Amino acid sequence: MRLTTLRAAALGVALLIPTAGLLAQDAPPAPETPVEEPNPSGEQPAPTPEELKKEPRDPLEIYADLNLFGEIFDRIRAEYVDPPDEQELIRAAIQGMLTSLDPHSGYLPPQDADEFRQDTSGEFGGLGIEVTMEEGTIKVISPIDETPAARAGILANDFIVELDGVSIQGLSLDQAVEKMRGPIGTDITVTIAREGVDKPLEFKLTRATIAMRAVRWSMEGDVAVLRLARFSAQAYIGIENAIKDIYAQRDGVAPKGIVLDLRNNPGGLVDQAVYVADAFLKQGAVVLTRGRTEQESARYDAEPDPLDAQLADVPLVVLINGGSASASEIVAGALQDHKRATLVGTRSFGKGSVQSIISLGPDGAMRLTTARYYTPDNRSIQALGITPDIEIRQVVPAEFQGRDEIVGEAGLAGHIKIEGQEESTVGSSVYVPQEAADDAQLQYAIKLINGEETNEAYPPKAE
Repeated sequence: MRLTTLRAAALGVALLIPTAGLLAQDAPPAPETPVEEPNPSGEQPAPTPEELKKEPRDPLEIYADLNLFGEIFDRIRAEYVDPPDEQELIRAAIQGMLTSLDPHSGYLPPQDADEFRQDTSGEFGGLGIEVTMEEGTIKVISPIDETPAARAGILANDFIVELDGVSIQGLSLDQAVEKMRGPIGTDITVTIAREGVDKPLEFKLTRATIAMRAVRWSMEGDVAVLRLARFSAQAYIGIENAIKDIYAQRDGVAPKGIVLDLRNNPGGLVDQAVYVADAFLKQGAVVLTRGRTEQESARYDAEPDPLDAQLADVPLVVLINGGSASASEIVAGALQDHKRATLVGTRSFGKGSVQSIISLGPDGAMRLTTARYYTPDNRSIQALGITPDIEIRQVVPAEFQGRDEIVGEAGLAGHIKIEGQEESTVGSSVYVPQEAADDAQLQYAIKLINGEETNEAYPPKAE
């Protein structure tokens, strides 16, 4: 089972919630008892939606509807003004059927299915260069260790000007990245402009398997900051390696505290969410899932292991915001319910459903919502989100004000509703400053751990 990746724009912009009050009103007058009108024609009224739900439809009726689909398909093929692509027609019909269910179900054509598998696996065929767009040119942020780019000598701050002898001027960042990716073992020539070097440098590289870096870490004084960007298959191993490196850098001394940054993390794989939560928990439920079938209903538990034993006495603060969705909310909810961490930031996105990716072989895959998930305390966050223990808002620059908030799941057309459950009606901020010094949420979390700020929610107290 997988939680679908909700794609987030990498602008560094994001959003959150005040609660609206309800006004008491006089009760409306009771409706008059309806009088049944005579029905001289003898015709039966059309069944109401409620009546249709009670009685399962006759299979013959269902197949009659499929005949209707076939009739329309044939009329389009025969009479549409231009000859249509029949395969695309059928795929569009499948897509429409799936997207009519909820915003997260859908059809993945073969290329999209391959890209999705790369996204969730965290691995792809490429060069190992982290890049950004700067004034219309592609700039190297850094080569990833032990990759073709690093071994060839490509450096941070290099500018990529050509790929296989063709200028990349005018390409978007995504288009340039797509050209650098490709089948493992294939060659590409990368032309680099480097400051202080008169002539462009050419590097002939062979694409290899690249593991995307899911976790970055830094030390802010004695406080470790772990930024988890997505819940790909590299998430838990990224956390484990980061902790190992932090202790190695500090000669085995534990950090004063850990800040786990899940802001604008769109989610990913359920099992990775469980593993990451388990890194900080020694026992108890992490998440509960409930679906129509028995195999879609499960309880995932944390278990004692050397990592959570090592971190047992290290204080933990988790940062969330309006872009923290899905697997991020599973981790944040579990750590909050178990009183293992204090949550700081703004309300999360509110995606409380699980999608299974069902392979269709050469025809791609389908993404189908198969379960809802609940936190250990049996909370559903669907269309509501997780409220942080301490709400801290960022100072939003003037150019982003009014554009830094999203309503989240509750704002998506056709989202799954839970009867009787409250939904978010206002936005939550997703803005995160580029510089750590300007990041009010991060700085507050660090000050909490250092004792420079106090709040009754920190440290969390087990009941």
